[in-house]
Amino acid sequence: MEGIRLKCSLDEKQIADRLRYNPEILELQLFAEDLNHPELMIQTIQLLKQKGIRVYLHHPMIYRGRFLDIISSNSWMRDYYDRSCQTLAKICKQENVLCVVHPHYSESECSYFQDSRLRKKVRQRIEQTLANGGEYFLWENTVKGIFSQQNPYLFTELIEPLNLSLCLDISHSFIALQGSNPKLQQTLEQAQPYATYYHVVDSMGKTHDSLPLGQGKVEWQMVKPYLQGREYIFEIGLTDHRDCRAMIESATFLKNIEEGAINL
Repeated sequence: MEGIRLKCSLDEKQIADRLRYNPEILELQLFAEDLNHPELMIQTIQLLKQKGIRVYLHHPMIYRGRFLDIISSNSWMRDYYDRSCQTLAKICKQENVLCVVHPHYSESECSYFQDSRLRKKVRQRIEQTLANGGEYFLWENTVKGIFSQQNPYLFTELIEPLNLSLCLDISHSFIALQGSNPKLQQTLEQAQPYATYYHVVDSMGKTHDSLPLGQGKVEWQMVKPYLQGREYIFEIGLTDHRDCRAMIESATFLKNIEEGAINL
C-alpha cells in the first residue's frame, strides 16, 4: 500500500502483523543471535521480496549487553562490529538489499567524546568498513557524540569526504539540535545529497522518545518536501511490538499533510 513503510524484527508474529497492511517497505531490525542463523534472515528477505516489498536490514544494536561502538575500547566489541558488518555485506550483496548501520549509539563510549583524535579514529574505522562491502550500508546518526548533529564537524570530516550514504533519523537530529526546527531544516538541506533513506519519527526534542507523528514538536510541514522521492520508514516506539498501528497512524498523518488536510 502506498505510503505504508514499516519496521519489525524477524519475529513471525511481528512480520504477520506488518503484512496485514501491505507495506511498500519493511525494515528488519536484527539482533546478534539472528546472525547465527543467516538462513532464516535470507528466507525472510526472499519471502518479502516475492510479495513486492522493498527490504532494508538494520545492523544489531547490542552485543553482550552493550550498545555497539565502532571505536569501542573493547577488542571483542570491535571484532564483533567488523564480523557482523562483513556477514551482512555478503547477505546484502546476495539479496540486493541495503543495511542501516550505526557507527555508535548515544549510550556507547563514542557518544561521550568528540575530540579530534577520536573523530579521526571513527573516520578510519568507517573507511575500513567501506572497504569491506560498505557500499551496502546506510550510516545512521544518533542523538549525541561524534556521529550526531552535536558534532559540528560531522559533515566536513566524515560525511562529505567519505561520501557516506545516510539513513537520517529525523528525531535523532531534532534531539541533537535541542528541539530546534530551523536547525533541523539546515541539517535536512545539508544532508540532501547523502540521505537516501530516512527514519520518520516525532520527538519533543529532549530525549529519545520515538513518538508518533503529530505528538512531538517536529514541524512536519517543513520536513515533508525533503522526503519526496526518498525511501523511509516510520520508526515509532511501540508498546506491543506485534501491533504496529502507531506506525500506520503516522503514515496517515503524513499522507494528510500531503493532501492539505492538516494545517500546521
